[in-house]
Amino acid sequence: MPIEIKMPALSPTMEEGTLAKWLVKEGDSVKSGDLMAEIETDKATMEFEAVDEGVIGKILIAEGTDNVKVGTVIATLTQEGESADAAPPATVAKEEPKAETPKQEARAPEAARAVEPAPVQTAPAATGERVKASPLARRIAAEKNIELSALTGSGPNGRIVKADLDGAKQGAASTAPQAAVSAPEVAAAPAPAASAPVAAKAAAIPDIPHEAAKLSNVRKTIARRLTESKQQVPHIYLTLDIRLDALLKLRADLNKSLEARGVKLSVNDLLIKALAVSLMQVPTCNVMFTPDQLITFSRADISVAVSAPSGLITPVITHADTKSLSAISTEMKDLAARAREQKLKPEEYTGGTASISNMGMFGIKNFDAVINPPQGMIMAIGAGEKRPYIIDDALGIAAVMSATGSFDHRAIDGSDGAALMQAFKTLVENPLGMLA
Repeated sequence: MPIEIKMPALSPTMEEGTLAKWLVKEGDSVKSGDLMAEIETDKATMEFEAVDEGVIGKILIAEGTDNVKVGTVIATLTQEGESADAAPPATVAKEEPKAETPKQEARAPEAARAVEPAPVQTAPAATGERVKASPLARRIAAEKNIELSALTGSGPNGRIVKADLDGAKQGAASTAPQAAVSAPEVAAAPAPAASAPVAAKAAAIPDIPHEAAKLSNVRKTIARRLTESKQQVPHIYLTLDIRLDALLKLRADLNKSLEARGVKLSVNDLLIKALAVSLMQVPTCNVMFTPDQLITFSRADISVAVSAPSGLITPVITHADTKSLSAISTEMKDLAARAREQKLKPEEYTGGTASISNMGMFGIKNFDAVINPPQGMIMAIGAGEKRPYIIDDALGIAAVMSATGSFDHRAIDGSDGAALMQAFKTLVENPLGMLA
């Protein structure tokens, strides 16, 4: 009996994913450990390895398919002498429409949603098939009275996309669908006033030359989590200026001594360490809020914001309060490189007790960062720059940066947040203290 290859859960939060790319084809022999596919989860694009040995019998889910539920059979693996036809694909056939329909309804405008079935069901009714088209393509087809069933799709699995409608004949639809268009539009008109989901309606795209890129699962997750954070977490922001001269001097001295080992510390490496030590000094900020508990962590694991092609991701430096600066630097370089290549393992970007985001390299003076739930705080680092500064009661010039802490006010009082900011400032301005 052929072995069913199922959509794996590649992260703790994964419920569905996009089968981004097949790395094998039907008839290929694989053994345990061979890479079979690239799967886009809610966090990153990850490679899926074979567990068993055999021959790829049938590929049941085409690459580029979105919203494939965890546990769905995506392919079969046959052993010597077995037929690929022995595995029933029935479980897969039910999954694809389920994944497609809710997405269309969630993103399509009200009027387009009401008229959508009319142009779709005309020609395919004879074969029992349903025309596959993106929500945008359906809306444009409805507006321009274009018969979708007469088009050939260039998207994944033959799906009709916006580009397929360019140059298509307007007014090609039959009179029956056209009549079905106007009536639902009128009937749907009052709905927005009394309907809660009005705010979720898809925005009308202006008639301006543009390119449209499909949202990746990572980008959707970022949007959802940041929206939830701003809506559900009461943020309090505390900003102070920090003199950097002593830290910059220590960094230069340490880099000279580490040169033979091929280690070069960045300013961010020292700031990660400073935040971790500060959290141990002010444990009331190293916390997580739950509906009925306040969790206080006994070590500081720092999530570090890294910009990747798919969106922002936060690899975690565990035990940052006790790790050496050279270990933090080496680990951070490796994590950041693999984050940009979308090669991080789930355990390398989940967890963390607090976060740090540094935009100083872009010349940003200061900013308010959004808390990464369920963490209780995030430190936003601005650019270090020469500023007038009072030194020993006299006006002088110093290297200064602004740092802003965003705190979950449900879990962290303003006085505790201020204590953490003061501890962080003290360690950065007297950096030997973080090495003791």
